[in-house]
Amino acid sequence: MFGRNSKRSAVADAAGTAVELGGQFVEDEKMRKRTIAAIAAALAARERAKKQRGLVALGARLASDPVLRSQLADVATQLQGIRHRAEKKRSHKLRNLMMVAAGFGAATAALKSPAVRERVLGFVRSGAGSVGGVSGGSKPTAVVEQIEVGAPLTEVYNQWTQFEQFPQFMEGVEEVRQLDDTLLHWAATVAGKRAEWDAKITEQEPDNRITWESQDGKRTRGTVTFREVGTDRTRIELSMSYMAEGALERAGSGMGLDARRIRGDLERFKDLIENRGFAEGGWRGEIHEGSKTS
Repeated sequence: MFGRNSKRSAVADAAGTAVELGGQFVEDEKMRKRTIAAIAAALAARERAKKQRGLVALGARLASDPVLRSQLADVATQLQGIRHRAEKKRSHKLRNLMMVAAGFGAATAALKSPAVRERVLGFVRSGAGSVGGVSGGSKPTAVVEQIEVGAPLTEVYNQWTQFEQFPQFMEGVEEVRQLDDTLLHWAATVAGKRAEWDAKITEQEPDNRITWESQDGKRTRGTVTFREVGTDRTRIELSMSYMAEGALERAGSGMGLDARRIRGDLERFKDLIENRGFAEGGWRGEIHEGSKTS
């Protein structure tokens, strides 16, 4: 009996305390705010715990799943490649900017020379003339380049007579069509512009030389000579003269781009005949004063 009464008393006391606290909660605004804030904080902590457990579980699944790891590795490699290309592009832009700045600096320094200033002013006044020793405007540009090839004279000459294969080693040349024994039709891109013209072979002596000149379009003349300089070694010398048309072509001539382009053509021809080891055909006829003689 004593124990039962004690329990009822404790329950009654607890109920009274609860009623008292409830009344205080209702009446005390600060207590209500603190309680609500505590409950909100507890709920937020529980949500963070859930998310954290979710991330931990996701990490565990990734660590144990080889397919997911492989896919993530592929994505990382692609991202690294994109970043590398972007950095390389920025590097190229910076290099080009520095080259342009260096070119302007060199031009400015050159113009400090009275002789150079006078030549440039003469070029501007006349609309023609020469800059840097290379002609432009109404005067022809002349270029002479040579190279030694590790191949027999006859093989080198025979390969050069395969004019329709010129696009294989000549920069910017799109097509060469042989219309007859003496006439060639050219199509090429020069200074960013496409041009077509016919060129006539005026002189051709086997194992010696070939000379040509344009009939329309681009005004060009040229001679290529072949000389044996040792056992299975041949020297090729290419001399050309042509009229530079427009500001871009004249500027390119003034900077020596034509000579570098022709030098590159000769080097690519050298690689072609040396790697092949023989000529793909050959024409051994002779042409004098524009007419075939044999």
